[in-house]
Amino acid sequence: MADQATAIRNAPLAGLRGGSPAAILTPAAPASRISLRAAPDAVAALSAALGVTLPVRPKTSASTGKRHALWLGPDEWLVIDEDGKDLMAAAASSGVLHSAVDISHRNTAVIVSGPGAAVAINSGCPQDLSRAIFPVGACSRTVLGKVEIVLFRTAKDAFRVECWRSFSPYVFGLLSEGAEDAGH
Repeated sequence: MADQATAIRNAPLAGLRGGSPAAILTPAAPASRISLRAAPDAVAALSAALGVTLPVRPKTSASTGKRHALWLGPDEWLVIDEDGKDLMAAAASSGVLHSAVDISHRNTAVIVSGPGAAVAINSGCPQDLSRAIFPVGACSRTVLGKVEIVLFRTAKDAFRVECWRSFSPYVFGLLSEGAEDAGH
């Protein structure tokens, strides 16, 4: 039997820490992710197969343990599993028509936490992040500087900023500057 070569991927932000006492930046641990598209009649079966209810209202999310489903459009979700479980296999077991693309190695995330987290993000993101408009569990596809991100509020003062790994140094740098400003 021939030896199989396995690509070893380095975490794009490994070892980086940043921010200020007001806004702490932490590279998120590796996670499994799929970009999921499906018609409304497939939502229940996919939800059951994935073990998390796919939200059907704009700017909402649902979580079960460390698995999160983020609504991105009327027929589109980003599903994240922080335990690295096989989301593709779970979606395939649904038995309904859908499109799922594994984007685990395309994306990475930065966790922004602390009382100045929203201020740090708003240094490059035009979205209103007040808790009245963007409460815990809210999510959206938006921009940070020149980069498309998916923003997910995980707690009162914590956000997950999902971005393409190739843009992650730029995102981390921009958030670092915003975090420094949030401390003043």
